[in-house]
Amino acid sequence: MLWVEIFFWVLLFIVFYAYLGYGILLYLLVRIKRLFVKPFTPDPSYEPEVTLFVAAYNEKDFVDAKVQNALELDYPQEKIRQIWVTDGSNDGTPELLAKYAHLGVEVYHKPERGGKIGAMNRGMAFVKTPIVIFSDGNTLLGRESVRRIVSLFSNPKVGCVSGEKRIFDKDKDTAAGTEGIYWKYESKLKKWDAELYSVVGAAGELFAIRTNLFTEVEKDTLLDDFIISLRVAMKGFTIQYDPEAYAIETSSANVKEELKRKIRIAAGGIQSVIRLKSLLNPFKYSILSFQYVSHRVLRWTLAPISLPIIFLLNATLWLDAGMFNFSNLYTWLFYLQLAFYLMAALGWYLENKAIKIKVLFVPYYFLMMNYAVLMGIRRYFKGSQSVNWERAKRGTL
Repeated sequence: MLWVEIFFWVLLFIVFYAYLGYGILLYLLVRIKRLFVKPFTPDPSYEPEVTLFVAAYNEKDFVDAKVQNALELDYPQEKIRQIWVTDGSNDGTPELLAKYAHLGVEVYHKPERGGKIGAMNRGMAFVKTPIVIFSDGNTLLGRESVRRIVSLFSNPKVGCVSGEKRIFDKDKDTAAGTEGIYWKYESKLKKWDAELYSVVGAAGELFAIRTNLFTEVEKDTLLDDFIISLRVAMKGFTIQYDPEAYAIETSSANVKEELKRKIRIAAGGIQSVIRLKSLLNPFKYSILSFQYVSHRVLRWTLAPISLPIIFLLNATLWLDAGMFNFSNLYTWLFYLQLAFYLMAALGWYLENKAIKIKVLFVPYYFLMMNYAVLMGIRRYFKGSQSVNWERAKRGTL
């Protein structure tokens, strides 16, 4: 049983490190760095021209709010260009945007749908400003978001800036609303990542890059924001993060819709790990590799695969020790695991019955995310994940 025990503890450590341990280590490293290095102070007076870039597909319901939101940003309007690429949209999105031409809104449309990355590759040819800010059509930006993002570019070492995705959910006690809890934790990790060296990937809802650092991304790319931002970092620049530069969107309408979204993200995650395999080399990328593996790679590979194996190994050790031998550590660990999975199952049942007990949705959401990764891995290697987004239904603002 010795090898079973060793394997069990190794896998348990991987899961712990991927979801909690790295956060603890990151916090300690940041605290140590603060003792020796003074943080960079952004220059709020730095005001270059910027382009707000939206790759939109059938976003008619959000156009008016999105354009109005851009006009109310705390940044000189004469220094903001709006570019929308609406390829494939057939719901009237380009026609509706055309009425804002007198406000400087530029619309580039072709009837063929080439996916979001196809629209981004095509649309970047029209960007003439030194900084381009990408944002989704169904998100609203905080009033100071652009100013806060741009100020970070006053540091010449910064090549990309990620904003924060904030979740608006009127039904915070639903399992889908737990998405907001997850993003709050992710926001804290990103803040510490940026302070240590660099964020490992930007949120597509709101991120910016120096225009001259953009290189066309492969047409079959699933996570365009992740690939674009990390390739900027691989050129020797850092990805910074400001949680007060935010984009608001509603949470998924239900867990089924959130699962659909996360399976696609997981498939894109595996694609990204393969496509950015050189970033796994710590001798070349040093601390960026450490952050990338710790924060992203483990969550998209070993951690979710480890969960069912840990349970089976623990069951083996539990049976070997005696099912009711409560003086044995593995007995307690097995029953704790069993309780966790039962809570997740109960959370699933209550979600379907529209009964809200928030404490049960946390294990449910955690397992749902890891299940999505396993399904995403399967979908990627089967080649069944389309580059075109299948929109997840969202709640209303």
